[in-house]
Amino acid sequence: MNMKDVLKGKLSEEELSKVPRAFDIVGDIAIIEIPFELKHRKMDIAEALLKVNKHVKTVCDKYGERSGDYRLNEIEILIGESTVTEHKENNCRFRVDLSKAYFSARESTERLRIGRMIKPGENVLVMFSGVCPSPITYARMQKKIGSAYGVELNPDAHTYAEENVRLNKVEGKVIPICGNVREACPKLGKKFDRITMPLPKGAYEFLDTVFEVAARGCVVHFYYYDRQDALYGKALEYVKNAAKKAKRKIKILDKRKVLPYGPRIWKVCVEFRVLD
Repeated sequence: MNMKDVLKGKLSEEELSKVPRAFDIVGDIAIIEIPFELKHRKMDIAEALLKVNKHVKTVCDKYGERSGDYRLNEIEILIGESTVTEHKENNCRFRVDLSKAYFSARESTERLRIGRMIKPGENVLVMFSGVCPSPITYARMQKKIGSAYGVELNPDAHTYAEENVRLNKVEGKVIPICGNVREACPKLGKKFDRITMPLPKGAYEFLDTVFEVAARGCVVHFYYYDRQDALYGKALEYVKNAAKKAKRKIKILDKRKVLPYGPRIWKVCVEFRVLD
């Protein structure tokens, strides 16, 4: 049984055709984006979602795109009492308040993929690290990691990052930093062997900081939203221009689709090595 089966008889055929097929589940919270023309049916939709997902306790309606310095969606609780939850993935546990900090369960596979690449002794930097799911995943997967720094601007996300470090018992390996990436990263006084930039919208503006803190041989995972008809073109342009400006040589290692973002738009990852 799916949501539309539950909603038959409550919604018209036209309304049923507009019910979203996709939604996100973080911990015991489901987040769905209900179209404007179905807002008057939002409680019926929320109850149907709850009925077919027995472990969900809270249903939220998401409004529009993420916005602001902290990349947050406006969400409304339809069923339930709290936007705080604990999410489990890849043998890790993450506590988060979805109304105050960004978290995507869809990134789980990508966190796992990069975690498998990390070698013993590597010092890793995660820019825009949120509640620290990436640094914690890396440290849990590679027990002999050198260090994993996470830099995040949002103070609420940072508070949860500190809690998640304790929760996952990676104190001393994962170091959450609250601050602006451009200002905070150079102040760390370290050169990094691997840098991830999990912010497709706007990460290109911080490529100059990447080259400032990248060690020789550093592998960088750069994310961007690119159109299907010119896939990787703009992302590669940003990377190559930033390298040229920083007077550092690079080698492109891989280009890959990560997740669909919209009609004919993909989140992509360009991976490159800093050669000198």
